[in-house]
Amino acid sequence: MRSLDIAGTGMQAQQTNVEVISNNIANMTTTGFKRRRAEFQDLMYQNLRRVGSSSSESGSVLPSGAQVGLGVKTAAIYRINEQGNLQQTSNSLDLAVQGNGYFQVTLPSGETAYTRDGTFGLAADGTIVTADGYTVHPGLQIPPAATSVTVNTSGQVQVALSGQTAPQTIGQLQLAVFPNEVGLDATGDNLFLQTAASGAPVTGNPSSTGFGSVMQGFIETSNVNVVTEITNLITAQRAYEMNSRVITTSNDMLSTLTNLR
Repeated sequence: MRSLDIAGTGMQAQQTNVEVISNNIANMTTTGFKRRRAEFQDLMYQNLRRVGSSSSESGSVLPSGAQVGLGVKTAAIYRINEQGNLQQTSNSLDLAVQGNGYFQVTLPSGETAYTRDGTFGLAADGTIVTADGYTVHPGLQIPPAATSVTVNTSGQVQVALSGQTAPQTIGQLQLAVFPNEVGLDATGDNLFLQTAASGAPVTGNPSSTGFGSVMQGFIETSNVNVVTEITNLITAQRAYEMNSRVITTSNDMLSTLTNLR
């Protein structure tokens, strides 16, 4: 019976849906996390009577035909890149992007990764680094004599030095934007890598046209809405149960056939 296979694909699809939802809920407090949404497509169809085929010698055609669908498949898991809330931390090296753009991070391999997680710190030599110790591009170093660090909305990094009244500019942070940021490859640790689907990055100063601004002393929270995710979880659970009921019903129908005398 086709219904056994069809319902099986439905259960697999809803299992994937629950896994995506559970990952969203698990990362509801992850800095800069963007929620995901599973998308599904129907599988191929089996033609019992092909639509548009001739039904008589006079040239009449079937207006609708008869097609039986063979189930569902996972088409994509999209990342919803809407802005998360900004949470104040008052830490001078906590930076949030308000608007478009990613911070650029140099990995130990020399490859450039991209992140919305601006919880930065200092290495032993004063270089601004991520929580994992990766250098934040372009590798700015805070002088040991600096008494305070200021990052304005345009990404300029300035320090106040003991004995000097005027702040000293030590460098400029830049952001990267992509033609299709949904196509970035998530590698974990709040990092993304460029892919053929994302397109080449375009870099520029924060607050310029097409780029977001940098907010010092803030972090961007996850954009996961717990109420929405719980609702989606209940819906997925009910869909899974309904597909399992189809399998139970189909099995009962097969049992009826095998018990015929």
